[in-house]
This record gives sequence, C-alpha cells and structure tokens, in this order.
Amino acid sequence: MSLEARVQAASTEFQKIQTELSGAVEARQRLDAQLSENEMVKKEFNQLTPNNTVYKMVGPVLVKQEQNEAKSNVDKRLDFIRSEIKRIEGQLKEVGEKSEKKKLEIVEMQAQMQQQKQVASGAPIIGVD
Repeated sequence: MSLEARVQAASTEFQKIQTELSGAVEARQRLDAQLSENEMVKKEFNQLTPNNTVYKMVGPVLVKQEQNEAKSNVDKRLDFIRSEIKRIEGQLKEVGEKSEKKKLEIVEMQAQMQQQKQVASGAPIIGVD
C-alpha cells in the first residue's frame, strides 16, 4: 500500500474516531442534564412533609405515588446516571487517546510524504530537530 493510500486510510479512520468522540460528548451532556434534573427533584423531595402528595406521570395521566417509593426511584436513577457518567468518562478518555495517536500517525506519514516529494524533486532536505 502506498504512503498516500495509508494516509487516506488513516484520515478516514481518524474521522470515524472523531464521530465516535462527538457521540460520547453528546451522551455526556445528556447525562449531565439528567443528573441536574434529578438532583433538583431530590432537593424538592427533601422539602416535602408527610402530608404532601406525590404524583407520577404515566403517559398523559398523573397517578398518586408513595413518597418513599418516589424518593427511592430518584435515588436509583441518580446512582444509574452517575455510573453511566463514569462509563462515558472512561470512553471519552479512551477515544481521546485513540484520536491523538491516530493524529500523530497521520502527521508522521504526511512528513514522510513531504520528504519523499523533496527527494523526488531533487530539493535539499532540511532536517527539523
């Protein structure tokens, strides 16, 4: 495979990695919004008295729900969201490292191509240290 073809293949792979990275960033942002929303709900629940009634929306209908059950559901949801954030953070780190590696690989190959063009044209090669 020629150097140009390898650069093209690496560039295509780099674009795929960037798309994957973008998807992970969007997922992280959605999780942050969900975390914030559920933390607000938990704050509201902490201000309730035993006399307050809690309703849960099921489709277009509000259904009465026990306070303890509602609080428990929010706590479980918060735990789940936090664990998903940790998972996505790991994915972001991994994909970011993969992206950086691929970018360096492309830069090296482009430098090799440039050097080959200089040799082919008979131009003097200037080393960069």
